[in-house]
Amino acid sequence: MLRLENMAKVKLTKTELKAQSDALKRFQRFLPMLQLKKQQLQAELAAITVRIEEVVAREEQERRALQPWVSLFSDQTFDLSTLVAVGQIVTTTSNIAGVAIPVFQRLEATPATLDLFATPAWLDSAITLVTRMLSLKAERNILEQQHELVTLELNMTSQRVNLFEKVKIPACKENIRIIKIALGDLQTASVTRGKIAKSRSKKEGSDEEDAA
Repeated sequence: MLRLENMAKVKLTKTELKAQSDALKRFQRFLPMLQLKKQQLQAELAAITVRIEEVVAREEQERRALQPWVSLFSDQTFDLSTLVAVGQIVTTTSNIAGVAIPVFQRLEATPATLDLFATPAWLDSAITLVTRMLSLKAERNILEQQHELVTLELNMTSQRVNLFEKVKIPACKENIRIIKIALGDLQTASVTRGKIAKSRSKKEGSDEEDAA
């Protein structure tokens, strides 16, 4: 079935044979680069996953450290969310196998201005702890963006690798095989016709001599 379908689509000419051969060389040249990119993306994705897990673990550690303050906050008029004003998340850009990803640098956060005489001293420690938690959360969000971008690129790269390995390269090889067979058959038929014509010509010449 594959051969019949290819024969219907592919021209059985020397020009088409060269076109298919050139395409095969091009696909075979690009495939290793795509495979390498896929490996790089897989390694980077694994590394990002590890970093996310590390940040989540640190968040949990800071959250446990915050527990002693919870009862104090419940007895005070202070709102945890008002202790620190979150500003800009500062990032840079890195390139991973052709993918631009954001890289966390720092969280710009401004601690609340406290009345030293009207607020307990432990609020300074609470502010520091809350700031660290907010910074870790911002870092995790950036890492999750990295994960999403790299995953998207990995999926597209994997699709291209599969396309080259399972469709493009096998199709070119099959087309080349079919064209070579067809051209060989044409050449054989041409030689056979030449021999028949030559034999016929000799016979006609012999008949003419006999008649003379």
